[in-house]
Amino acid sequence: MIFRYASWMTDELSILADITRKFFQTEFLPYVERFHAKKKVDREFWEKAGEYGILAASIPEEFGGAGGNLSHDSVIFGELGYTGDMSFGLFVHNIAVHYVLAYATEEQKQRWLPKLASGELIGAIAMTEPGTGSDLQGVRTSAVRSGGEYVINGSKTFISNGQISNFIILVVKTDMNHGAKGISLVGIETDGLDGFRRGRNLDKLGMPGQDTSELFFDDAQVSAHNLLGGIAGQGFGQLMKQLAWERLMLGIIAVGASQKAIEETVSYTAERHAFGKPVLEFQNSRFKLAECKAKLELLRAYVEKCIGKILCGELGAEEASIAKLTGSEIQGEILDECVQLHGGYGYMREYLVARMYADARVQRIYGGTSEIMKELISRSLMS
Repeated sequence: MIFRYASWMTDELSILADITRKFFQTEFLPYVERFHAKKKVDREFWEKAGEYGILAASIPEEFGGAGGNLSHDSVIFGELGYTGDMSFGLFVHNIAVHYVLAYATEEQKQRWLPKLASGELIGAIAMTEPGTGSDLQGVRTSAVRSGGEYVINGSKTFISNGQISNFIILVVKTDMNHGAKGISLVGIETDGLDGFRRGRNLDKLGMPGQDTSELFFDDAQVSAHNLLGGIAGQGFGQLMKQLAWERLMLGIIAVGASQKAIEETVSYTAERHAFGKPVLEFQNSRFKLAECKAKLELLRAYVEKCIGKILCGELGAEEASIAKLTGSEIQGEILDECVQLHGGYGYMREYLVARMYADARVQRIYGGTSEIMKELISRSLMS
């Protein structure tokens, strides 16, 4: 279990952790090579995850969910990180779910949440554009009101779940002349949508089983009823409020992945012999792994604290940024050491640590780069 001793852990959450780990072990890990080959996860797996409640842990029961909260999501994401494979784009789906939970009208919730809970709808969020990354005020994708519809034009890139998602929270400009105040979010159901097309499934350094795509909108027309929350110009504030959970989520995944990497390396060095004895018996090996464990435990304690604070509605932007920054950086450091302790085999993709090493690198980029996190943290020093 990833968060066994957290103050917010309960017997119910412990059971959820066990169920989730078994689900990933039996329904996910045996098929990851197929997902890697196809560069996406089968829709059937998403639907099975919906049946197990993995997609709906924090969706209220009235909307087809399990009625939990972010502690339930936290347990699930810790276990997702512990699988050692990031093919399953649950983290992006979950972000889309929480935008709907937080901002959608009652009619929108009734329309979208049950399908997001079951896996009938697979969620994505489309922010990044070819010329715009962290500067969300600079997005150029437009949504122009025409009667009862919005006409959407523009393109997005680096969109996780881009090939398989059929529900996209799209960041658009409903007013091109008002910067942040002109940004809105629109829920896009893509099935049968004229003017919408997907680009290529991008070839990444890591995460080969997780589809990442370009998206294009050419005079795509969607109902004005799809404007998230029903009021234009609210998008920038909506984005900023949800970033704390998104960044904490990545810190949670880092804890699970780091724990898995250490366990894999302890097992490997205990079995691998050099100069007549196990590699683990060399002082350097033990000391390096001891350093990794110390970093992990400090990270775990901070992430547990942040989860407790977000459950109380008290998590600040700088704290979430620290969780994301330290989580992604420590995960990278631990994976680097684990690859080194595997020697030449650590560079072979047939070994889990090699794949985890490649997957971990993007953690310092998406959700806000490490440099952006440092900028946000530094602002708190001057307040």
